[in-house]
Amino acid sequence: MTDAVAPRRRPARLTDAVLTGLRRTTTTALLVVLIPMVAALLLAAGVLCAPVSLATRGPWRPVRITGFALVYLLVDLAGLVAAAGLWARRLPDRRDRQERRAADAFAVLERLLRLLRRAGERVFRLRVEVTPPPPSGTGNAAAPVLVFARHAGVGDSFLLLQTLLSQVGLRPHTVLKRTLRTDPALDVLIGRVPHCFLPPFGGQAEDAIRGLAAGLGPGDALVIFPEGGNFTPRRRRRAIASLRRRGLPRRASRAEQMHHVLPPQDAGALAAIAAAPTADVVFVAHTGLDVVHSARTAWSRLPLRDSVRVYWWRIPPSRVPPGDDARSEWLLTQWARVDHWIADHATPDATHA
Repeated sequence: MTDAVAPRRRPARLTDAVLTGLRRTTTTALLVVLIPMVAALLLAAGVLCAPVSLATRGPWRPVRITGFALVYLLVDLAGLVAAAGLWARRLPDRRDRQERRAADAFAVLERLLRLLRRAGERVFRLRVEVTPPPPSGTGNAAAPVLVFARHAGVGDSFLLLQTLLSQVGLRPHTVLKRTLRTDPALDVLIGRVPHCFLPPFGGQAEDAIRGLAAGLGPGDALVIFPEGGNFTPRRRRRAIASLRRRGLPRRASRAEQMHHVLPPQDAGALAAIAAAPTADVVFVAHTGLDVVHSARTAWSRLPLRDSVRVYWWRIPPSRVPPGDDARSEWLLTQWARVDHWIADHATPDATHA
């Protein structure tokens, strides 16, 4: 039976490798082309904005946005160079290659995300307040955790990963949208650590998440955004209408009572809990970035006027109810807690976004 299956797998792996190579070649070439173009735009923005911004003490928005875009592209290029250097260094020694590659990739990711956060602090006046303060450097000795986070605003997923890596010391095994593979450095580095891109090319999303959660060990964190996308009022209305079309009026009614979050798509979360029954569950609510959810709002809301506020709580596995039905109801209740916290702490801009 094994001999019969192997010939079918080999062409599939070869095809995946070819497609991956073509994608990475294309995105890397685009990155190299974009860097001088954005640098030229930054120079032009500075020249054109200087008279007005100096006279009116304006926010220099075109300069800030193009400047951060250039920093992002340069950090991305640095990530590719670092990944290539690590690959060349590890090439002669294949012992424990997978674990060592993952550790190297996590280290590079941590440095890149830290650089982007510092750039955000300087360019966009990003300030983050976490309550309660995250435990520092406990990841190596800690039990695995499942992190279920709100998804709202540009860059919130990167900020969460940076906090887990730099401040908490956890290794994030992340569930991401497949469109993020267009970022060349992220594509290469995430490909070297445990991850899951959705939608998967084959099989169900729950199966991919289940497999990722089953491989968690001490110091690992599975990161999921149960809403499935960035919150916007329009997406909230569409999600509620979808629940009604699917014959789930009670769940739709519960979702209507939550004004700042999308109803959680709990299939992936339930699969993760079932596959990692000894893991603690962490819920993450935040507000401050949700005012920036489009090009128009980025133009009007940047630089940020208020701090990004983050609130999290941890639930031990003994307090997670058994059974999918009970867990689904429990997850919805926890998400209502996220919504209530946002209602109490959101800025007026976020409330009416």
